[in-house]
Amino acid sequence: MSRARGGARSARLGAPLAAAALLAGGLSAWSLTAATAQAAPAPSVGVQDDFNGDGYADLVVGAPNATVSGKARAGYVAVMYGSSGGISTAKKKIVSRSTSGVPGAATANQRFGATFAKGDLDRDGYGDLVIAGGPAGSVILWGSASGLTGGTSLAGYGAAPQVGDFDGDGKSDLALFSAQGVGGDDPEGAPAALWKGPITRAGKPAAVLPLLDKSLWWGWEEEDASCNIHGGCEDGPSSITGPVISGQVGDVNGDGRDDIVQWHYTGDGTWGNRLLLGGGATGFTRGQVPGDDTSSTPAGTGVGDVNGDGYDDVVVGADGWSDKVRVAYGSASGPSEASTVTFDQDLPGFPGAQEEGDLVGSAVSVADMTGDGYADIALGIAYEDVGTVENAGSVALVPGSAAGVTGAGTNVVHQDTAGIPGVAEKDDKFGISTALLDVNGNGYRDLAVGSTAENGDNGAVWVLRGGSAGLSTKNAFAFGAKDLGAPYTDAWFGATVR
Repeated sequence: MSRARGGARSARLGAPLAAAALLAGGLSAWSLTAATAQAAPAPSVGVQDDFNGDGYADLVVGAPNATVSGKARAGYVAVMYGSSGGISTAKKKIVSRSTSGVPGAATANQRFGATFAKGDLDRDGYGDLVIAGGPAGSVILWGSASGLTGGTSLAGYGAAPQVGDFDGDGKSDLALFSAQGVGGDDPEGAPAALWKGPITRAGKPAAVLPLLDKSLWWGWEEEDASCNIHGGCEDGPSSITGPVISGQVGDVNGDGRDDIVQWHYTGDGTWGNRLLLGGGATGFTRGQVPGDDTSSTPAGTGVGDVNGDGYDDVVVGADGWSDKVRVAYGSASGPSEASTVTFDQDLPGFPGAQEEGDLVGSAVSVADMTGDGYADIALGIAYEDVGTVENAGSVALVPGSAAGVTGAGTNVVHQDTAGIPGVAEKDDKFGISTALLDVNGNGYRDLAVGSTAENGDNGAVWVLRGGSAGLSTKNAFAFGAKDLGAPYTDAWFGATVR
């Protein structure tokens, strides 16, 4: 996200988790994405992260595999409200399709809450939460002084919603995408929509804008209303090709319009990134971004201004075809191949060593933790071995600087690091998800880390404090769904954190 608007950007369903589930057919039911002058630090708590307006960022945790109302893999989210003391299991809200006021009903394999987005959609000063709900559509929960309330249905649009100021008018807009099955060689177009904010609590946008610039309406004929409405052609104005798994939002070309980086299915068992540049009333246009070639495994992706030049940069983790993290620095013309640098755990200053299969960047979050005006990069390394413990997982915090990524000051932690609750165990995959947000309101973002394999497939989340010196393990806090009184058996709690 651009520094002018502030706020943390965080990772979605971790790459190995998403890949395993997709390859197993588990997600197919809902289917899912050179410095000049240092800019001022972004506010540590943006309105999009604060659902009750108390000045503390609120953490949302997805548990998409949880059994709800007897329905296997129906899913839910846990909203953890921030406070001066940080996250507490006493201040939370569990939201599923069985929650009073939430439209719809818990359904097997729906995986409600596998992805979600935050933003102040109705301009009342409170952050709102958009939860993806598979084929039944997404749901908006509305912020208020008492926290999230109610529920507005977004029927038909149930995959990877994104909130941002896509037309540059200072109001939050909502990009919506429909759930599609993953499979086949050539994914077809599917319905999508770009809703101009503000959006009423009845689910009415100020206007509906074209999703794509007309130059990208491949195969669309203006008189073909069925294509326009139903997305029956490839990339029509209300259609986009390929199931969207996740997305991140930021301003990579500094034009005051937010852009979207989407991870989407490209066919024949492969995935890739897609950059949609905000274009206002004319719709999005396409740009270049790391990972836009097809890959065998989804990769973590984050967006933020690592070198402080006023343009957001795109950070993409290792995937099935690349063992390196790729950083594409933004510019007035957006990121490009020429502006992309790569690194792995052999980068000078990066503790440890690169090993095959580590998947550095299984999750990626990009935001300024230290308050120095440069976005830092949190990298999940879910398949890192800790000593002789295979796939225990770790997380690295790589500082930003005027020179971008240098490796200097990188800190790596895992469950055997002093101060972190628990112990490194085989296949824990600590770092399958990450988020950077200021849950205690002290001006420094904290790091949330997920492991879906903790305690079997129950899952857990850790919150580590941030400060001017970076990441600290002092007062680290860990919790799981059982601690919240929520469904926990095989829940994949922590699959997504934001």
